[in-house]
Amino acid sequence: MYTVTWNNDASPKAMTEVGDEYCAREGDWGHTKAGFTAQIKCPKQAGTRTRKCSDTSKGEGKWEKEVSGCVEKNLYDVLESAKISDIGLGELSLNAAIVFERFKNVTKTSTLAGYANINTSVTVLTTMSEKLSNSYLTNQTAIDGFLHSSSHLLNKSLESSWKKTPPENQSSSTAERYMLSVEELIKRADIDKTRMENLEVFACNVSSNCSISVFNNTVSLSDAKNVKTAGFKYLENYLSYDNKSVPNSIVVSTTAENKSAVKISIDFQLTNPRPRNVELHCVFWNDTLGAWSTDGCKWESNHEGRCVCEHLSSFAILMSKEALEVPGLNYITYVALSVSVLSLISNLVIELIVWSDVVKTSTLYLRHIAHMNISLCLLIADLSFLASSDPKTISDLWCRTSVVLKHFCYLAMFFWMFCLSATLLHQAVFLFHKVSKKNYLRFSMVIGYFCPLLIVVITFLTNDGGAEGKYYSKDTCWLVYGGLLEGTIYTFIIPVGAIVFINVFSMLVVIMKLISHHTEIQQKTEISPEKEKAAAKTVMRSVILLTPIFGVTWIFGFAILVLDLTSGPLAYAVHYTFTVANGFQGLFILLTTCFGDRMTREALRKYFNTKAPASSVSESSTTMESKLRN
Repeated sequence: MYTVTWNNDASPKAMTEVGDEYCAREGDWGHTKAGFTAQIKCPKQAGTRTRKCSDTSKGEGKWEKEVSGCVEKNLYDVLESAKISDIGLGELSLNAAIVFERFKNVTKTSTLAGYANINTSVTVLTTMSEKLSNSYLTNQTAIDGFLHSSSHLLNKSLESSWKKTPPENQSSSTAERYMLSVEELIKRADIDKTRMENLEVFACNVSSNCSISVFNNTVSLSDAKNVKTAGFKYLENYLSYDNKSVPNSIVVSTTAENKSAVKISIDFQLTNPRPRNVELHCVFWNDTLGAWSTDGCKWESNHEGRCVCEHLSSFAILMSKEALEVPGLNYITYVALSVSVLSLISNLVIELIVWSDVVKTSTLYLRHIAHMNISLCLLIADLSFLASSDPKTISDLWCRTSVVLKHFCYLAMFFWMFCLSATLLHQAVFLFHKVSKKNYLRFSMVIGYFCPLLIVVITFLTNDGGAEGKYYSKDTCWLVYGGLLEGTIYTFIIPVGAIVFINVFSMLVVIMKLISHHTEIQQKTEISPEKEKAAAKTVMRSVILLTPIFGVTWIFGFAILVLDLTSGPLAYAVHYTFTVANGFQGLFILLTTCFGDRMTREALRKYFNTKAPASSVSESSTTMESKLRN
């Protein structure tokens, strides 16, 4: 790259050969030949302003954006003093004290906005770090000066200046040079404890079990001597990091005299709460790569914000931008729900076909009414889930509508399951007490549909009329989860949890009644091993038949809320189990309530085989109710 300094009055002919491309005069910038960079001295400041004229191959040059190298005069003088601090008169420590005192005053009082000022300030620190590389700094004026000035450079007001792109020929970032030079100065300075606005340093002189806290970040290590730890505010935002993660803690730097075989534990205070299923990465600054690295560092997911590393360096926590996903879970969900939808449709059709043949008593009527409503609610909910499975491709209106449908239908399904379990529990405890169809329908309609409707309406209205981010999440087309007992998801979890608990209790009571009935018979008569096996099969069959229709498999859903995907293989196993068990719930309901019921099977055979005698369908049943009556 060529550089030219010129007179603004120069003409194109004076600057270029005829036919050459050039950039025409623009403001302060005169005619410049393509491929050259023009320079102008900064008025009342040190340094120059530069602007490149690029070759466009279109007969004329193109001005690029101006790069300002203008530096505050006082700051430039400090840098010049730093360069000669070990040359000429005076001891280095005294000269360093003078340089750092001036530097502190400049960074405190001067306007250092702009990349050139930040870069020059860091160069002062880098220069002094090199000058003092063979010294141990005890001069308190010098120590106080470099600590204050280092803190001033991290002021929030200078954030935009730090984030400017460094020159192309600079091998390391300004933030990296700042961190390494300050770290080196702290290591060679006589510091016990000091806290500035943006920089805190703590020293531990014991040889074992050091516990140090900087800006509420606790560092613990053993078998290390003369440990010094520094915390840097905002520096994490200026050091480079990949586009898959973001900084989520301040930078904590730790040094010690003996670096070998040192194990360090850092409890970081997270800048932002970690979202569910999002990984944190414990990283250290790799000087060789000029980037963050995870080598030798491990995040302990059971302790939020804790990092354990096997070496000393500058540490921080990076947080992934995307949550972890369970491999293949979406495909399993689509297949399972598709099978479930077909099974539920088949279940409803079969119920309509065999209705007149299987509904012979009030007990059977109550049971099949519940079966049909459970299947209908689950069918609508599964269809809504499939229709909103890709939230990015659907409108906000349909996303919100699907959330309302899923919220209502899944709740209604569970309330109808509660009605069914309450009926079976009543029959198990009060064998000879009958419930009329009319009273049961009133009870079931109120519980099965009015209660979930009331929950959905209240939740919808109290969250700004179903506002996005409050009632539902556009990213998932489902209710909002905001943490422990926070978010609209709990208007679903709490009722479902209560109903599942009651249903499990009801199922246990029914099974205990079966066992008790079997024990009474055993005491009166001798039972053969074959009958013992038959009784055990009856209990197992009851569990298998009641589990899907009572929604017991949704217990795994509560385990998903407890187990974060970052906790390891167990969380993944629970996700797979929940998806399979509940995705295929429609199929399980079809197998247990239709094909698992003898009366329904016989009614189907009668329907498809019109030659079969009418008496082939017997009203005696092996269902749960008949077993309880016997």
